Amino acid sequence: MSYNIASLTANLPKLFTSSKKTQTVAVFVDAQNMYHSARNLYKAKVNFKELLKFSVAGRNLVKANAYVVKSDVPEEQGFFEALEHAGYYLKMKDLQVFPGGMKKGDWDVGIAIDAISMIPKTEIMVFATGDGDFIPLLEYLKHQGVTVEIVAFRRSTSSKLIQSADRFYDLEENADRFLLKK
Repeated sequence: MSYNIASLTANLPKLFTSSKKTQTVAVFVDAQNMYHSARNLYKAKVNFKELLKFSVAGRNLVKANAYVVKSDVPEEQGFFEALEHAGYYLKMKDLQVFPGGMKKGDWDVGIAIDAISMIPKTEIMVFATGDGDFIPLLEYLKHQGVTVEIVAFRRSTSSKLIQSADRFYDLEENADRFLLKK
């Protein structure tokens, strides 16, 4: 009986078929989630440049998206420019304000669509978010053979999201690297 190596390895997780130097990675940053976590927990700002460097970790970066919501406050333009300077492609949408005053501005569906579209192009996807709404997305990506990593602050991250990821990195463990004091 003969075996075709390609067919034997076709269904192996991508993690086992590549070395770290050749692994491809895409990074998806839920900027609002990370911003509010750092502000509320630590009275600090996220060092998004270090976050990207850590997330890539010597692998081949395919795409780094930062998802932001425009709310027309003066300081946000500087924030957006800093994200671009750090190496992110910005995805923007306007804050929705409803007649009763309720506000909404999340990117959950947009992040999910972008991640699914990247399946053929990357082996590893890193999500910087603590939002448990992404659990079904993580499960789908893993089922497609993608390795999924979460980088976030444990205290503001859904425990089920942590369990759903292949790897979780608690940014709080190295807060001096990932937080900028105001």
